[in-house]
Amino acid sequence: MEELKRFLKTRQPFNLVIVMINFAVLLALSFIGNVESADFMLKHGANYAPLVTAGREYYRLVTSMFLHFGFDHLVNNMLILLFLGDVLERLGGKFRYLLIYLGGGIAGNILSVAWDMGTGRYAVSAGASGAVFAVIGALIFVVLRSKGRIEGMTGQRLIFMAALSVLEGFTSSGVDNSAHIGGLAAGFLLALLTNTGRKRDRSF
Repeated sequence: MEELKRFLKTRQPFNLVIVMINFAVLLALSFIGNVESADFMLKHGANYAPLVTAGREYYRLVTSMFLHFGFDHLVNNMLILLFLGDVLERLGGKFRYLLIYLGGGIAGNILSVAWDMGTGRYAVSAGASGAVFAVIGALIFVVLRSKGRIEGMTGQRLIFMAALSVLEGFTSSGVDNSAHIGGLAAGFLLALLTNTGRKRDRSF
């Protein structure tokens, strides 16, 4: 218990709150229904292109970021976020981190909706992976900007991890690849835009 307390105290506040919210949402929904059911998740805010566009339920672009199809889905996203999100918040500050996380996640969901509308193949989607990919995209920008590494991470390692994750998504079923790619690109772009005009220092 003491080790857990020490670990939590070393975490960045905004990132830790986001992780805790995701766990709390899954726990709460698990008490009232099946979080692995597409119908149940749809009723509680998952992303679905026809409802976002024709139904104008734009809130789903945000709420779906805090929903996960089961514990494994949640843990896979939160383990990455717990560490990489901390690095980004430490380097960029609380509000830029929040902008990149939420903005990148929403951008990923918008691309997901656009892709589904374009292909005519609709799927219920949920998860923080678009936002997590936005964090990775922002960190890639930071490493490239610094021309080196940050906290033991190199640009090559981050790019390889992102490419491997995207590739795994294309070779697996039930993965929202467009949200991943949209989040990654948006995170990189948001890091670039929020860096414009800033003096070079340890942050970005």
